Amino acid sequence: MTSVIILLLVLVLVAGGGFLWYRQQAAAKQRALDDAKAEARRWVERLGGQVMNLVGTTEAAKQALADASERYTAAGSQMEQARTAQQCQLVTQTALEGLYYVRAARVAMDLDPGPELPDLSGQRNAGKVTEERRVSVQGHDYAASPQPTSGTPHYYPGGMVAGRPVPQGWYSEPWWKPALVAGAWGVGSFLLFDAMFSGMHGVNADAIAAAAYAEGLHDGHAMDAGGDGGGFDPSGGDSGFDFGGGFDFGGDGGGDFDF
Repeated sequence: MTSVIILLLVLVLVAGGGFLWYRQQAAAKQRALDDAKAEARRWVERLGGQVMNLVGTTEAAKQALADASERYTAAGSQMEQARTAQQCQLVTQTALEGLYYVRAARVAMDLDPGPELPDLSGQRNAGKVTEERRVSVQGHDYAASPQPTSGTPHYYPGGMVAGRPVPQGWYSEPWWKPALVAGAWGVGSFLLFDAMFSGMHGVNADAIAAAAYAEGLHDGHAMDAGGDGGGFDPSGGDSGFDFGGGFDFGGDGGGDFDF
C-alpha cells in the first residue's frame, strides 16, 4: 500500500513538473513572439512615416519611393498574417528593404540619408556596385552605377534574389525583377551578371561563381555575352534570351507569403 502511495506521489510530481515546464516554455515562446511583433511594427511604422512624408523630385527618387511604397504595402500584409517570431522577422526584413529605398530616394534628392540601417539578409555577400559600367548583352544595353544618374534611376539595396546575389547599386533597369516575381532566373541570365560585375572590386568573385553554378556553368567565364562587359570575351554568342522586354515589372517580390 505504501509503495502504491509513493508511486502515485511520484507520478503527481512528474506530471506537475511537466505541466510547469510546458507553461514556462509557452510563456517564453509568447514573449519572443510579442517582442518580434513589436520590433516588426516599429520598422513598419517608421517606413510608413517616411513614405507618407517624402515626395520625389527626381526620376531616381520617384522610382525609389515607389519601390519603398510597395515594400510598405507588402510589410503591412505580412504583418497581418504573421503568427510566429520567424514570420515577424520576415516582416522586419521587408520593412528594412523599404527603408533602404527611402535612403536611396533621399540621396537622389541630395538630402541627408538619415541613420544607418541594419544589414539586410544576404546584402553583405552580394556586394556593391563600385564603378560605373555599361555593357551590351545580346544587343541590349545595360548600365550600373554606385550613384543615381539620369541613366541609372533604378535602385536595388542588395541581397539574394531567387538564390543569386544582386549587388547594391543603381541600374538602368530592374533586370532582377523577373526573378524576384517568378522566383527563378531565366536561362542565360548569368551572361548579364558576368558582363555587369566581372572584375568589379565591390563584388566578391565568389558571388559571380555562385551565379555561374546556379546556372549549371562550372566556369564563371566560360561563356560570353556578345558585348563589352569588362573582363570577358566579347567575341559574341547566342544565349537565346533577351532582357530587353517582355517582362512585367509591375510586381513585387516582397508581397504576401503563405504559411
